[in-house]
Amino acid sequence: MDRTTTGEPVEAGTVAGRVRGRWRGDPGSSGSSAAFLGIPFAEPPVGALRFAAPVPHRPWPGVRDALEHGATAQRGDPGVTLIPEPSVPGPSTLNVNVFTPSPAPAPPGEGLPVLVWIHGGGFYAGSPASPWYDGRAFNRDGVVVVTISYRLGFDGFGWIEDAPSNRGVRDWLLALAWVRDNVAAFGGDPARVTVAGQSAGGGAVLTLLGTPAARGLFHQAYAMSAVSTVVPAENAERLGRRLARLGGVPPTRAGLSALGEERVLALQRRASRPEGRNPVAILSRMLDDGLSFGPTVDDDLVPRPTLDSLAAGTGSDVPLVLGTTDEEFVNALDSARHLLRLVPPGPLLRAIGMSAGRAAWLAAHGELRRRGTAAVLGQYVTDQLFRTPAPFVAEVRSPAPTWLYRFAWPSPALGVAAHCLDVPFFYDCLDAPGVPAIAGAAPPQELADAVHGSAVAFAVQGDPGWARYDDGTRVARVFDVPVEDVPDAYAGVAPRRVPRARRGRGRASERTTAHAGGVRRGPSV
Repeated sequence: MDRTTTGEPVEAGTVAGRVRGRWRGDPGSSGSSAAFLGIPFAEPPVGALRFAAPVPHRPWPGVRDALEHGATAQRGDPGVTLIPEPSVPGPSTLNVNVFTPSPAPAPPGEGLPVLVWIHGGGFYAGSPASPWYDGRAFNRDGVVVVTISYRLGFDGFGWIEDAPSNRGVRDWLLALAWVRDNVAAFGGDPARVTVAGQSAGGGAVLTLLGTPAARGLFHQAYAMSAVSTVVPAENAERLGRRLARLGGVPPTRAGLSALGEERVLALQRRASRPEGRNPVAILSRMLDDGLSFGPTVDDDLVPRPTLDSLAAGTGSDVPLVLGTTDEEFVNALDSARHLLRLVPPGPLLRAIGMSAGRAAWLAAHGELRRRGTAAVLGQYVTDQLFRTPAPFVAEVRSPAPTWLYRFAWPSPALGVAAHCLDVPFFYDCLDAPGVPAIAGAAPPQELADAVHGSAVAFAVQGDPGWARYDDGTRVARVFDVPVEDVPDAYAGVAPRRVPRARRGRGRASERTTAHAGGVRRGPSV
């Protein structure tokens, strides 16, 4: 039986009505906590609401059971994540899970700090129902955890001629408003909210940090392996029109609503499939254009690309922790390892846009080169999507309170510090299902103590426990065994790649590229 939903019932009140969850452990005893699962924060996004902005859930009579995970926007198993993220059927996909050690109303100013988690999955997959996202370890340490769901893929982020843009972003905002209005009933303090996420969830954190409409809904931010790309408006419209054309309907709410959910999911896969078969050209386009679905520049919520907003000072009053794993996507091209085994990496790097610093970067990754060209390309993708933007964000925010880290521990199961590896350490859930597949049979508890402990310290005290990032020392915490703080810890990442549309624009592009984390002094990473 699921350990999350067994135990003595417990109730709490929300603005919409009372909910019934369950204790894990003896009520009120040390280490015990209560779980309230699948609480709807919005009306089901179906029918007339399918492509609309989310609407707060109407009140319900009596007490609503919150004993099982709610429906997820993810359908089936997309097979894209190392994290076990189950899909749950049903129409009411906009819901929250609350994990709390103190499920009783908290007087103003006396509640516990709150961590709001946004799951990853490339903005088209992922689920808040993962056993890794259970907040029991944070509850043990005095932090309330709320995990939220949001619409994915085309339903959440696709361009539609007469529909609100960024519907998934609007879901995040309404979920955060729900936390503001309700978390005190679960023992939390709505004035001490840290929003956190990993991968696309980390990108969501940065997007919210740069979104004026999110101001005041959270007070601290923690972005792990953040995908910081924002889909250009013209790309979103082109993809939306293509999907509608493939479906034989006009690109309107009425036309697309005539297509069933399964049909849209199938069309979504077809419309976003890369054109052509040249893997180098496909990789180059991916690095140029970013993800198919995700937050889009619009005239409403997301006025400009996230990195531009952060560079302009938006969100500079919000303390931020961010970082990456060292080899996020090194294994992502394993399927092409045999094909690329005899191809030297230099020409391929030049072909996908590494116009400068190739020799120095390759020399700094001698060990990686011995793994083959596929691994080298995977590291270059890692640098471009994750490891170059992280110090760039820290630099443009300076002197705003910002802390940078690297997760460097190489898993014996994967051979590298891969994407998603840090999540069970962050949640201190090394005994959760699926962890041995990514972290090995005996992942180091002392590393979980360090990673999780820093997250708790940040949520509780506003400081994760190491020096803030500044342009002088560029110190980052390196989570490995042992943990250490390293000056200029991101030196050696690949220079920021200039997209095709901006190449040849001269000095402005060169300045941006240099500022964004080129190869600098110091040891390689």
